[in-house]
Amino acid sequence: MILRSQLQIWVLTFSTLVHSSQPSAPEPVSAPLRELPWGQLNFLHTTDTHGWHAGHLQEPSYSGDWGDYISFAERLREKADDGGVDLLLIDTGDRIDGNGLYDASDPKGKYTQDIFREQQIDVICTGNHELYKKSSSENEYLTTVPNFHGNYLASNLDILDPESGERVPLAPRFRKFTTKQQGIRILAFGFLFDFTGNANNTIVEAVEKTVRQKWFLEAIHDRNVDLFLVAGHVLLDSPEYNAIFKAIREVQWDTPIQFFGGHTHIRDYYKYDSNAYGLESGRYMETIGFMSLTGLSTGGKPRARSSHHTNEVVAATPKFSRRYIDNNLYSFHHHTSLNSTTFPTSHGRNVSAIIASARKALKLDHRFGCAPSDLWTNRAPFPSENSIFSWLQTQVFPSMISDTARKDVPRLAIVNTGGIRFDIFKGPFTIDTTYTISPFTSGFRYIKDVPYQTAKKLVKILNQEVPQIFDLPFDFAARVPASGESYQSSTEDSYAGSLFQDRGQAPLSGPPSSEGKDRDNLTPGYTTTDAAGSDGDDTIHSPIKFYKVPNIFETRIGFPSSSASSSSSSYSENEPEPETVDLVYVDFIESYVLLALKFLGTDYAEKDTEVYMKGKSLTGLISEWVEGNWEGDC
Repeated sequence: MILRSQLQIWVLTFSTLVHSSQPSAPEPVSAPLRELPWGQLNFLHTTDTHGWHAGHLQEPSYSGDWGDYISFAERLREKADDGGVDLLLIDTGDRIDGNGLYDASDPKGKYTQDIFREQQIDVICTGNHELYKKSSSENEYLTTVPNFHGNYLASNLDILDPESGERVPLAPRFRKFTTKQQGIRILAFGFLFDFTGNANNTIVEAVEKTVRQKWFLEAIHDRNVDLFLVAGHVLLDSPEYNAIFKAIREVQWDTPIQFFGGHTHIRDYYKYDSNAYGLESGRYMETIGFMSLTGLSTGGKPRARSSHHTNEVVAATPKFSRRYIDNNLYSFHHHTSLNSTTFPTSHGRNVSAIIASARKALKLDHRFGCAPSDLWTNRAPFPSENSIFSWLQTQVFPSMISDTARKDVPRLAIVNTGGIRFDIFKGPFTIDTTYTISPFTSGFRYIKDVPYQTAKKLVKILNQEVPQIFDLPFDFAARVPASGESYQSSTEDSYAGSLFQDRGQAPLSGPPSSEGKDRDNLTPGYTTTDAAGSDGDDTIHSPIKFYKVPNIFETRIGFPSSSASSSSSSYSENEPEPETVDLVYVDFIESYVLLALKFLGTDYAEKDTEVYMKGKSLTGLISEWVEGNWEGDC
């Protein structure tokens, strides 16, 4: 396949240096695998990749890069063509924010737009992260949408055209097409959940309003459709998807519907009825979702089942199957029946080369220091010595959160856990690490001289330890990256009494695998339980225990007794208390801080807030601390 990237000539000279994955990527570990359940129509699905297109360079299970995924897709297309079945690729948004490959460039996305476009994706839509800033939404409109030649869909999203100022759809509302091998007629949509945090150059139409619009009603009344395909950056079990399902079922009571979701960063599978299912495929290039359908009609012909080699007419109800593939070469080689020599395509190798060179240009391997141990967002309870939030609270913030003009004033600093996106692994702490931990440009703001008796109550309110007074966005807190219905609320860890009872937010654990493998010999990883059971993961792992963490955590700095603010993550009620404090917070949560203060009976407003530590961001603050405290060789 010919490279579409503008970097084509350069990369061909570099590609011989890279065979697959990234040069520093760890080798995947062999593990027992479940086969892919091939069907008549098959899908590969990515979502919430957040710039992780180089793969995970410190985690063998997820070390495949975007070039490896391109090779994988091309090899599976060959396999599908040989078997006379179809394979389609889906992506459901949040491709940006979260990794140095995207965030370290100027402008952001300088390299990732060229990298991402190399994959042949059949249906693609936006996520909320593409819309936070005017610049990123315009990049979607002016670059990503044209890159995918009509395959990018925006059913409930408009943008103000940068040249004319006119309100226009970001992309086509829907797409109808027929598959190459089976002749399956598909009507596809691309939705975003009812997002309200977008920049003012985009307009997200509420889904329940969209499904009542004339264009949508006319589209779903089309009787020459074998499958409705709904791709969206939407929770599977949500009011938005339930509204779409209901609207379609009111006019097409038995036509199969396949939903693809995103946003919650979990592996999940959901049943709407016997002819409608949904799949969500994780986060951060950890997971390639595989979905198959068998028993679909083909261009008005009777529904047929494919065994990947034969066709035979069967019962009217189609069969839906799913698999969550660990993103690594061991899985890819197995599922394509190829090896390190025969698996990579020239196209895939060249894209891996583009990634490697982009990382080199961005100096993402530049080392600030060496982490002495692993620090976890969810794999350790908070507080604890292995919690990344305890590390920030007791070591980083006490010495780093200080404005020169207010350095002698006691301060209460609060940060939302959702601003910390990933773990720190023992070993090199690089430029890339800073962006995987905290990719945002959030600075700090403060309100001066807040009565401490008021300020200290904010934590309980923002952690919703009082009757809920307002909703918080999904990514306000660090979420458990796991799916399933095996929610545990009786353990003596941070699950107990948790206020996050969202569907699917459960530990990576489940019943022992039906294959009866010896768990002592398994590598830790995803052990998903979903609506279809506990056999969805392609790789059979031992479970990892995850812990829920609060929405926010606080650090007390410069208090009359400074010991707690520098070395302890628990505060004694008997400590001396200042009369007033500077209330410091990351700017992302300002509106929620002000709401909570209003609930406490104050009249603080935006006019009372000011910039704190001008020019400092959370990302820069962390890397500066590491450079000064984690010196040495790894």
